[in-house]
Amino acid sequence: MDSFEWNKIIGAVLGTAIFIFVVRLVAETIYEPHVPAKPGYVVQGVIEASSGGTAAPVEEPLPDWGTVLAKADVAQGKATSAKCEACHDTTSAKTIKIGPPLYGVVDRPRASIAAFSYSGAMKSKGGTWTYDELFKFLKSPGAYIPGTKMSFAGLSKVDDRINLIAFLRSNADAPAPIPAPKPAAAAATPTPGESKPTAGATPPTPDTAKGASVPVPTTPDNTKKLAPGKIGN
Repeated sequence: MDSFEWNKIIGAVLGTAIFIFVVRLVAETIYEPHVPAKPGYVVQGVIEASSGGTAAPVEEPLPDWGTVLAKADVAQGKATSAKCEACHDTTSAKTIKIGPPLYGVVDRPRASIAAFSYSGAMKSKGGTWTYDELFKFLKSPGAYIPGTKMSFAGLSKVDDRINLIAFLRSNADAPAPIPAPKPAAAAATPTPGESKPTAGATPPTPDTAKGASVPVPTTPDNTKKLAPGKIGN
């Protein structure tokens, strides 16, 4: 094979490589992916990354349990518990399934069922399953206790969690006590019909009718000097 044939082969290979490179470059330009500013849907437990630095998570306000438990729908909470029963036993038999039994779980120490193998994250969390702890955990178990074995996505709706916790409270030999309602905040603004006193005005007395104008005392004019020879007359 002479040098002319070799030149044709090398030229064909180089031409093919250049053609593939150009086609790839054009395809990447045409089909460049565009990342949306916000995701189309939110996956529970996944924390969205921010390009402007780490933003502090917004803490959800906790319910006033002394108020919400009295109005909670226990029957609806029982219906919601069907999502839990795939992995947990809610009956008094306290059977261990994929997860620990939930009978009497309210106010129970965390990771306290001896026959169940808890995750290290759950054991190290410690504490007790109070109303607040259940409320935060049920929203997104994996986000609240990273490393937990519980793969449940969570309940995003506040009412669903409150109703479920009300059912779990009642589902016990001795239901946990309901705390007293929190005191209502005192009103800081005056009620209609009340107004702030005018500067310099005399406070109303019991003899003054409500809403009547209160006379402002006049200051005697001492600027005028008595004429000479009139003193003592």
